[in-house]
Amino acid sequence: MGLENPIHLIILLMIMLLVFGAKRLPEMGRSLGEGLRGFKDAIHNQAPPASEAPTAAAPPVLAAVPLSTDDQVSSPELTASK
Repeated sequence: MGLENPIHLIILLMIMLLVFGAKRLPEMGRSLGEGLRGFKDAIHNQAPPASEAPTAAAPPVLAAVPLSTDDQVSSPELTASK
């Protein structure tokens, strides 16, 4: 038993009417619609077109530089005698 039953939708709308009032319901529906429309537009604008799909490029290789013993940081807790 979910919201697919019309009776449940009517009851839900009546509760919303009592909680928010008749003046606020159209404003809420309008702002919800604008938000969903904006979200949908943002999703569609971020996806690259299929003709301009990026090609797989090799990631840049970073060279590993060995540290000398002078460059290493030592902690007093690690160098303390046991």
